[in-house]
Amino acid sequence: MAPVQTTKMSNFRWVICALLFLATTINYMDRQVLSLTWKDFIAPEFHWTDGDYGTITGMFSLFYAIANLFAGKFIDWMGTKKGYLIAIFVWSLGAVLHAGCGWVAMTVEGYDSLEALRMVQAGSDAAVAIATISVWLFLSCRLILAVGEAGNFPAAIKATAEYFPKKDRAFSTSIFNSGASVGALAAPATIPLLARAWGWEMAFIIIGCLGFIWMGLWMWLYEKPRHNKRVNQAELNYIEQDNDLAEVQNRETVKEEKVIPFFDCFKYKQTWSFLVGKFMTDGVWWFFLFWAPAYFSDQYGYTSDSTMGILLIFTLYAIVTILSIGGGYLPTYFVDKKGMNPYLGRMRAMLIFACFPVLGLFAQPLGAYSAWWPAILIGLLGAGHQAWSANLFSTIGDMFPKSTIGTIVGLGTMAGGIGSMSINLGSGRFFDWAAAQGANFTFFGFEGKPAAYMVVFCICAVAYLIGWCIMKALVPKYKPIVVE
Repeated sequence: MAPVQTTKMSNFRWVICALLFLATTINYMDRQVLSLTWKDFIAPEFHWTDGDYGTITGMFSLFYAIANLFAGKFIDWMGTKKGYLIAIFVWSLGAVLHAGCGWVAMTVEGYDSLEALRMVQAGSDAAVAIATISVWLFLSCRLILAVGEAGNFPAAIKATAEYFPKKDRAFSTSIFNSGASVGALAAPATIPLLARAWGWEMAFIIIGCLGFIWMGLWMWLYEKPRHNKRVNQAELNYIEQDNDLAEVQNRETVKEEKVIPFFDCFKYKQTWSFLVGKFMTDGVWWFFLFWAPAYFSDQYGYTSDSTMGILLIFTLYAIVTILSIGGGYLPTYFVDKKGMNPYLGRMRAMLIFACFPVLGLFAQPLGAYSAWWPAILIGLLGAGHQAWSANLFSTIGDMFPKSTIGTIVGLGTMAGGIGSMSINLGSGRFFDWAAAQGANFTFFGFEGKPAAYMVVFCICAVAYLIGWCIMKALVPKYKPIVVE
């Protein structure tokens, strides 16, 4: 029974949620600068192929995966406030450093200007040398970006667990997680125009600097709920409603929650369930995040800075943004209205969301009639992913002690990064191979590179249902972990 409230409850937890949303938006905008500039601005300058870009995105995913092996533990060790500050500083620095890759490549290869790099004959030894050095330079910057970005979700999930009771976590997670789609929505409306007006270098600098601004807001506003002067007792009681009354009233004397040792985490099926869910599905989101602009440029001729190209990508992520936020409410409905426990409610909701990506099977065939069809269907697929992801993250708070949440999120995001590396690295090489094969490679009536896109779309379409089945087999019912 909660204490009687005599004052109106403050709502500062939603300010924290807004900060998490803003950080995730910046995170995805930093990640999107390359995907929106490489095909039409960077590739002609450095003579990149799809394979080169696939190497950069795939290795970024690998860097991200490795960093996530340690990021969660780092956030648990440093604490939410300091850990988040360090993470966003590192990734913002990495984002800005991309702008210097052209100058370094020009200097190392002995050219007088960036235009001279562009004028080198395609396919020549000089062009290969330029492509090679530039790929290595971008990989170095992506490494720094990946190390910093790895801290975003462990810190955000930890902050959510600190500021929201279990029943609200899926909804609050879906709100801040929608920053991914909002960032992806804002990116095509701004980044190509920045690149066209001031060069692709300034796009990296301007977007990268947003993170430094966020750091000031976080330092000013964030403290743990019990120590935050902006959180009154009524709101604190609401936040801590999952605890026993005695624990709430005697918080000062209660022993700290035990931390699950790192390697012991792998003993639990709940850990493996989360890892499988992330591995099977994160790569799908990252594939479309990294390749959608190139897809519309390759298949339909709409460059990222063209009006139609901007509208297509904007529409895609507008659908994702609008539909995905409601995904956090569905398990709340199952819990409050249907009487399910939180885990069962989330799994029921996730099964529904796992069906959305199946629409991706029709994107390429209907694209023969209009480029709007792939934009709409991929948008619905992305909305399903974001709703799925919000609930997948929330299963951690349901079953693991708060002291270990950051570690589990880091492990899961590592698994997602490995899945993303596989699909992005493989897709880049697959697209180059399929383009070279032309009519000799067919799939579902498509030839060459369009056939390759169809193959990848099919893989993406069924990944969620396969992942859900494995998760359900590993953890068939609600079973929270208790550390003795």
